[in-house]
Amino acid sequence: MTSDPRYPSVDDLRARARERIPRFAFEYLDGGCNEDVNLARNTAELREIQLQPRYLDAYKGVDLRTELFGHTYDAPFGIAPIGLQGLVWPRSPEILARAARDHNLPFILSTVSTSSIETIGELTEGRAWFQLYRPKEDRLRDDLIRRAAEAGCPVLVILCDVPTFGYRPRDIRNGLGLPPRMTARNVMQMFGRPAWAMNSLAAGVPTFENLVPYMPGGLDLKQLGAFMDDTFDGRLDFERIAPIRDQWKGKLVLKGVASAEDTEKAIALGIDGVIVSNHGGRQLDAGPSSIRSLCEIAESFSDRTTIMMDSGIRSGPDIARTLAAGAEFAFLGRAFMYAVAALGNKGGHHAIEILTQQFQQVLDQLCCERPAELPSRRIA
Repeated sequence: MTSDPRYPSVDDLRARARERIPRFAFEYLDGGCNEDVNLARNTAELREIQLQPRYLDAYKGVDLRTELFGHTYDAPFGIAPIGLQGLVWPRSPEILARAARDHNLPFILSTVSTSSIETIGELTEGRAWFQLYRPKEDRLRDDLIRRAAEAGCPVLVILCDVPTFGYRPRDIRNGLGLPPRMTARNVMQMFGRPAWAMNSLAAGVPTFENLVPYMPGGLDLKQLGAFMDDTFDGRLDFERIAPIRDQWKGKLVLKGVASAEDTEKAIALGIDGVIVSNHGGRQLDAGPSSIRSLCEIAESFSDRTTIMMDSGIRSGPDIARTLAAGAEFAFLGRAFMYAVAALGNKGGHHAIEILTQQFQQVLDQLCCERPAELPSRRIA
């Protein structure tokens, strides 16, 4: 049984989240870019994958434990990075980091999250991963890398799929670009969500905690937007990745890979693994689904690098489909944020519990004793 039987699925958590948080915050979390074509395609094409049970096989039970980069996790999925998490629900990075620690799963902190590397590193006892959104200045890049190392992060994730900001009509209408606009409509939405408003008031205005040491004092919202534009450049190439590889002593992962060509280049650069992703359908509406990219990449590179995937994964069966298609590990972002928005401090634990139960049920049904056996159950 789940910890709260009212919400036995991510869809239930999403519906509850929509009721509990302001519309502008929900649409920031829930939406894609342009017409949301790739947002819908991600899950729809993932769910076209079918798995074949073998009911008469000898079966001793399932062991979900999965080794990744030298650490054995309790299940083959983790929590993907999301920016500005505190806007969706106050202190949500801390809530999810604690849940990941307690369940022995990886948590990835974004550079533009609302909790600092140091805070999350302490909460996870040095087990959180850090996603670096590349600064323009080498000095800032190097200091963020230093802080991640000192916080004990075993894996550094660099992001390649944001060379420019996605065109997101909902966020534009809601004033959630930088600087954000507190319109009368947005203020009314906040008053209509008292639990969110009270928790937000207690937590304070969310900000990019990792960047506070580098911000000039006394920035107003307009100046903060200019600071972000002037500070970051998400475009990556060989010359920009090489010094990161040289400095970082732990495992280095490239997130946002969507082609065999980029995977080949990543391997040549000494990258330890890739996360196949299209940023949850938030960057390129005309691009391929993540599962389509994964199938192509896994076919050619599964024996040459560690392959993971995020985007479009909303359930335990989706995790099974992702692994059956060739990923060694799956990451979910929105699913966990829906859970925190729906249930607050209990959300992270609840999401992990229902996803684990759903995933284990699939393996039990297929007669798979380990997640690594899932590719053998995929129907071509």
